[in-house]
Amino acid sequence: MEKRINIAEEAARCLLCHDAPCSKVCKQGAPARAVRAIRFGNAKLARRWVEACSDEELEAAERACIHYDRPIRIKEMLRAVGNATAEAAEEQSLAIDFCGIRCENPFFLASSAVCTNYEMVARAFQAGWAGVFYKTICLQEIREVSPRFDACQQDGQSDFYAFRNMEQLSENPAEMDFDILRRLKRDFPTKVVVASIMGQTEEQWIVLAKMAEAAGVDAVELNFSCPQMRLTGMGSDVGQNPELVTFYTAYVKRNVSIPVIPKMTPNITHITEPAMAVFFAGADAVSAINTIKSVTMGERAEVSSRKTVSGLSGRAVKPIALRHILEMAQSPMINGAHGNKLDISGIGGIETWRDALEFIQLGCSNVQVCTAVMQYGYRIIDDLTLGLRTYLAERGVQELADIVGEQLPVFTTPTDLDRDTIVYPKVDRSQCIGCGRCYTSCMDGGHQAIEFDAATRQPRIVGTKCVGCHLCRLVCPTGAIGITRRINKK
Repeated sequence: MEKRINIAEEAARCLLCHDAPCSKVCKQGAPARAVRAIRFGNAKLARRWVEACSDEELEAAERACIHYDRPIRIKEMLRAVGNATAEAAEEQSLAIDFCGIRCENPFFLASSAVCTNYEMVARAFQAGWAGVFYKTICLQEIREVSPRFDACQQDGQSDFYAFRNMEQLSENPAEMDFDILRRLKRDFPTKVVVASIMGQTEEQWIVLAKMAEAAGVDAVELNFSCPQMRLTGMGSDVGQNPELVTFYTAYVKRNVSIPVIPKMTPNITHITEPAMAVFFAGADAVSAINTIKSVTMGERAEVSSRKTVSGLSGRAVKPIALRHILEMAQSPMINGAHGNKLDISGIGGIETWRDALEFIQLGCSNVQVCTAVMQYGYRIIDDLTLGLRTYLAERGVQELADIVGEQLPVFTTPTDLDRDTIVYPKVDRSQCIGCGRCYTSCMDGGHQAIEFDAATRQPRIVGTKCVGCHLCRLVCPTGAIGITRRINKK
């Protein structure tokens, strides 16, 4: 059997080099950009960056690859992706309203280390990001620890599936940060600039909010959710207390005329409780979620031989973030079923346009990105916008707002799920490579419903034992296991 390349796996091996050597030797195209398109969810469009490249150029690009193990198989990978174009998407608008503010697209930088000074945010705006929730400003002295980051990674891989940080708020004086925001809004009037603030008392919240409005920002975010503040009465200490959330939101709303956006903590059983509190206090939107309290045990997590609890982000937290978004979006008071509604800005594990789409389909009018930018840079905006534009164009959707919350009706309670039918898996022999992963998983973690012929190295699904759990589909490395039609259980 001819072995075929797994393009997603091969693209994941790419180091995503700065000033990529493979593209520097390729005069007629940009192989590095093509590989990046595959890595971030635009595989079918990847060939547009190498259409003019000869096989000889692509081979030269492979020879120039500086991967520490073996060169990325650029030519073979691009041959496997086909040759689709994105012409229909070139004119597709991604503009959307958030809190009554027109945004050129739904992609914002989250309040974090990715937006701590003028130069950083300016470069992000120039790259194509629509807005920024600037790193949280406070009136306290911020003294950070070193090191302050840790990551959860597969052994031998540079990408991380979760990221842990012990970082607090902006270390700049408040006056300096508000001057930065003033200059950003002056120099980039079409971009959306949001000041994120955190006070410790009623007076501090009001002072900071007024300073934000005076700086000319579009809105103010109230950070009720930072999980690693060293001072009591700040961060998630507030976000877990609906009464404090109500009071501080109301104080700010009474003192400024710009939109007010409280930031929710996930470190709570029912996120709808503080969300309802800010709704009744007059908030215009909510940001959700901030990082999840967590512990990592490696040496990289130590500060002078001591460890602590701090916040986890990255793609591993996306399902948790989506659960919180769903709960808020389903709340009749929050979703506007009884009149006014809260807009939602989604955060948590967004790397690709498909990730962003999931948040939008659950009710978010925009999304914020942090950890993916820390890993891959502002340049990921290219594939975020390209992928989402192409998706809308292929569906014939004119306005991004038309798909906000469109998946909410399909969600139900476990009690109401269909338990009278079954969907059996089936094996595509042309795709199966005979690794036996499905057999091993079904034997030790399923219902012993797969037999494995050692001579032919082929699995066989035993219908009388199969319960349709589809564990086998999830562990298959080649996608060789598909599904049959849904039928009634016997």
